[in-house]
Amino acid sequence: MEEEFKQQPANCIKVVLFGPESTGKTTLSQQLAKHYKTVWVPEYARDYLQDKWDKEHKTCEPKDLLPIAKGQIKLENKLAKEANKVLICDTDLLETKVYSEAYYVGSCDFVLEKYALENTYDLYFLTYIDTPWEADDLRDKPDHREEMFKAFESALKDNNRPYVLLKGNKKDRLKTAVKYIDKLLKNNV
Repeated sequence: MEEEFKQQPANCIKVVLFGPESTGKTTLSQQLAKHYKTVWVPEYARDYLQDKWDKEHKTCEPKDLLPIAKGQIKLENKLAKEANKVLICDTDLLETKVYSEAYYVGSCDFVLEKYALENTYDLYFLTYIDTPWEADDLRDKPDHREEMFKAFESALKDNNRPYVLLKGNKKDRLKTAVKYIDKLLKNNV
């Protein structure tokens, strides 16, 4: 069963957009995929939880985290085979771990934590909270953005993940991200 949470080897650079809700991760993922003529891995939790909301009018519960993690890594492993030199990931299991700890009193399922820490990426882009909040059925912490940002940054630091902080407007964030991805691609030749 645990194999379902494991990253498969891939012949591409993997970058992750990482940070609190409503900080532009999906927009930037799409822009980067277009720029590099590659695929991007959407956030599996969005569809999973929207479907749950639509059917049951319930939000995320601890029992949802493993199915979300399994769906996320399955999607990533599938799309990594289609990537053109770089795979853009809208999220990863470490992000799911951060949410688990923030929402469920510091707890995280052992399997989720194990693979959140074992799966690796070449670079993380930590998205800052200087983007306008956009409400939807799933987003629920507009007054806790600073606290959540600190939790995401701590997760990267505590787990020695290479990251770049992205601030500013969409154009500036894209320019910065492209600069760092180009450097990775150049060093990977």
